[in-house]
Amino acid sequence: MENTVSHVATWVIAGLRKEVFTSLAQLRRRIREQIDAYNRQPFQKREGSRLSVFTAEEKPVLQPLPAVAFEISTWTYGRKIGRNGHVVWAKNFYSVPFAHIGSNVDLRVTETMLEIYRSDERLTSHLLLPATTANQHQTNEADLPEGRSWQAWDRARIDEWALRMGPATVTVISKIFESVPVEEAGYDPALAVLRLSRRFSPARVEAASQLALRGPIRSPRYAHLRPILDTGQDRTGIVPDEPEGDDGGYVRGGAYYAGGAR
Repeated sequence: MENTVSHVATWVIAGLRKEVFTSLAQLRRRIREQIDAYNRQPFQKREGSRLSVFTAEEKPVLQPLPAVAFEISTWTYGRKIGRNGHVVWAKNFYSVPFAHIGSNVDLRVTETMLEIYRSDERLTSHLLLPATTANQHQTNEADLPEGRSWQAWDRARIDEWALRMGPATVTVISKIFESVPVEEAGYDPALAVLRLSRRFSPARVEAASQLALRGPIRSPRYAHLRPILDTGQDRTGIVPDEPEGDDGGYVRGGAYYAGGAR
């Protein structure tokens, strides 16, 4: 193959080296003529030419090009489907058939499409949202459960639930969202706090939130509220004492730093 490229280059360049061209179209026409002459040149050690071999042996077995152009794709593996039936890609949300909620899936992303696979089965596909958007949902109706209303969780819906429980819960949820780099990263920890109201009353969760906000934790979460509720601290209103820090220390005298006795 490398010899062929060298032969073609030599045939074309050497054959045209003494000619002068006044346009690109003229140069292209002469290059095509030189290539055609090269292909028709008889072989030295066998019958025929490159053109005759192509016509007789190669052309009959050629196949048409694919109807769809090849697309470069990027694969991302092991993305977990959230409780809202969506998977996150590039700060946006794409729906997956609800039966697969909680599973891990793989994403195939092209310039225009996002396809969602589980093993070798394609579950669904979406038109890719523009790179400039964030926190948007692409939802296929076929991915949602039948016979019931369905609404994807978002910040507004979470805030609405927190507001029904009380101002301290609203503050806890706000602090959770303030502590995460992107909004969707706060959905699960925020919902974990709000779903405590399924085991304990909303009033108790609100009281536990008040108590947690008085403690040393900057952004209380489920792991901080659940022990308060389990031990009934929300009913007593007593915040556990913080471990006393040792404000003292061992300070060496000036003689030590001056090179004196140690």
